[in-house]
Amino acid sequence: MSIEIAAGRVAAAPISWGVCEVPGWGHQMEAGRVLAEMRDLGISATEFGPDGFLPSDPRDRSALLGSYGLAPVGGFVPLVLHDPGLDPMPELARALDSFGDPGATAVLAAVTGLDGYDERPVLDDENWKALFRNLDRAAVLAAERGHRATLHPHVGTVVERREEVDRVLAGSHIPLCLDTGHLLIGGTDPLALARSAAARISHVHLKDVDAELAGSVQAGRATYTEAVRDGIYRPLGQGDIDIAGIVAALEGAGYAGWYVLEQDTILEAEPAPDAGPRRDVRTSLAFLGRTP
Repeated sequence: MSIEIAAGRVAAAPISWGVCEVPGWGHQMEAGRVLAEMRDLGISATEFGPDGFLPSDPRDRSALLGSYGLAPVGGFVPLVLHDPGLDPMPELARALDSFGDPGATAVLAAVTGLDGYDERPVLDDENWKALFRNLDRAAVLAAERGHRATLHPHVGTVVERREEVDRVLAGSHIPLCLDTGHLLIGGTDPLALARSAAARISHVHLKDVDAELAGSVQAGRATYTEAVRDGIYRPLGQGDIDIAGIVAALEGAGYAGWYVLEQDTILEAEPAPDAGPRRDVRTSLAFLGRTP
């Protein structure tokens, strides 16, 4: 099956270069090299990456991205959304205000409040009520500031498994980020979700996954971090996810948003020139018919 995505709708994310907000995640590449490699691969837009990767001032950030020919897509915003005694809106407002020009997407992760993604709590009814309330408040706040908010079901957060995704779809109005990899690892068939809930999908992270390693995470034989280090994320077309089928389902349903390439990786050291993550991103782009 051929894949038809306009070049102007394919974006990158710094996590494909190992740049991550989790303490101790691995070697962190400098923004200049990452952005230059995105540009040289023919990518024209990117998510922001974690705090500190790009300048905090939105004008400086936009200028830096523009100097590499990159448009801003938005950013990953991890927030504790399930605690009835905590108001996450001020933190979200700060993130949104840093986005700059209107039209960006806040990709929310309903994090646990712990470092990393290897442990998570069980929510009670009050936690779920707080989560739903805050998700809808987040969508309203983002719209008031000219941006969009979307919830990213994510391994190691309070919305990971299929029953939790279904509960969010039923209990809130916020749209979803369809992250093909995190959904599969959490037990959701991303193709089935793309077909059944296309109207709720406003952002896409394209990942391919080694299903055997995903099974190890699901069974508790490996932590999420261990699985990432072992290569659970594969270049598009080299894993076990029907990427072409997912894109076809979304395009057929009228999806008009971004497809962000994300193959989360952990680096041990600075890659040699023309080596490292850029090779996997180039392979993924070739799978999408976007060879630079």
